[in-house]
Amino acid sequence: MQREELARLSAAEARQLIRTGRWRRPTTGLALGHVQANLVILPADWAEEFAEFCRLNPQALPLLEMTAPGDPEPRRLAPGADLRTDLPRYRVYRAGRLVEEREDLLPLWRPDLVAFLLGCSFSAERALLEAGVRLRHLEEGRNVAMYRTSVPCRPTARLHGPLVVSMRPLKRDEVERATEVTARYPLAHGAPVHSGEPATLGIADLARPDWGDPISLTSDEVPVFWACGVTPQAVIMESQPPLAITHAPGYMFITDWRDQDIDQRTGACAL
Repeated sequence: MQREELARLSAAEARQLIRTGRWRRPTTGLALGHVQANLVILPADWAEEFAEFCRLNPQALPLLEMTAPGDPEPRRLAPGADLRTDLPRYRVYRAGRLVEEREDLLPLWRPDLVAFLLGCSFSAERALLEAGVRLRHLEEGRNVAMYRTSVPCRPTARLHGPLVVSMRPLKRDEVERATEVTARYPLAHGAPVHSGEPATLGIADLARPDWGDPISLTSDEVPVFWACGVTPQAVIMESQPPLAITHAPGYMFITDWRDQDIDQRTGACAL
């Protein structure tokens, strides 16, 4: 399928492509205009604590939906979907260690597992493009650069770890506009957490992201950092629950919600 055809797919059509194994790549550009979500799955005895962790850290972990134990269907975001099969790639962690990546969760599913869907920056990126802000990682067909910071999330009894940020290089005169646009999308990480000197966040080298692809800066650009949905994976690695499952970075869940549903100017879908 051509890029334009992929962009015009409905969310259900895109999920069917993924479920049947016909799409195993990152989901950027699929079913354009639909909200995409990060995924975290934990045993039920960690679920309420993780929900509290999301409430304490809403910019990094904007909670869109929490499923009932054992139920893989996100009834609020995409009735009829199956979180065990409808993402292109998953990561499995045991005691905080990444042990495998896989293309479905059917053999691993248990009646005590609870899934969380968290907001993703793709909706805000679309709004930035519509506002005339160029995003080089999209122009180059690359994943956004993501970095572990020295900024701690607000902890709970068992959950703790660093904030992860994504970085987009912007012209100096674009930073204010980008801040205003993304602030309308608190369920897609909202406004930047920082712009300028990376060392303020404890980032030593922009050329060596912890996840994603490096993106170079030109002399008239500044690095702008947003809270990132990979934060839960860094938290899982530090907190070491016995089992945790996430999306692979960039391989998101495509919901039935539209981007305008989470725009504060027009939306009615906030929890």
